Amino acid sequence: MVGIVLVSHSSKIAEGIIELCSQMAPDYDKLINCSGIEDGLIGTDTLKIVEGIKEADDGDGVIIIMDIGSSIISTEMALDFLDEDLRSRTLLVDTPIVEGALNASIDASIGGDLQSVKEACEGAKSLNKF
Repeated sequence: MVGIVLVSHSSKIAEGIIELCSQMAPDYDKLINCSGIEDGLIGTDTLKIVEGIKEADDGDGVIIIMDIGSSIISTEMALDFLDEDLRSRTLLVDTPIVEGALNASIDASIGGDLQSVKEACEGAKSLNKF
């Protein structure tokens, strides 16, 4: 099953996203929170992201959804710490973090492959709320 990693500056934001996604895809358990830094502070931690990618991966690939600015830089740095095989099946996706995570977790929960989950995740960019 494709894993999904959330990288937000706030662990609480990611916890809320995971709570929402768990309501829509209750059997999906590969949504990993790699957000915040020690002591609940705001920020991102490259090594925490590396560990989250490894936790999320079961061989089918990993989608990473980031919030803003340095979360992208920290995530790109994390890729440098992965072995070539895992790095080759880890994708960073440019999408709104809430809607992207929701779309991705639903698609992954019904067996979507890495490309399908990526497309579902990216599809959130074009969702209209009205």
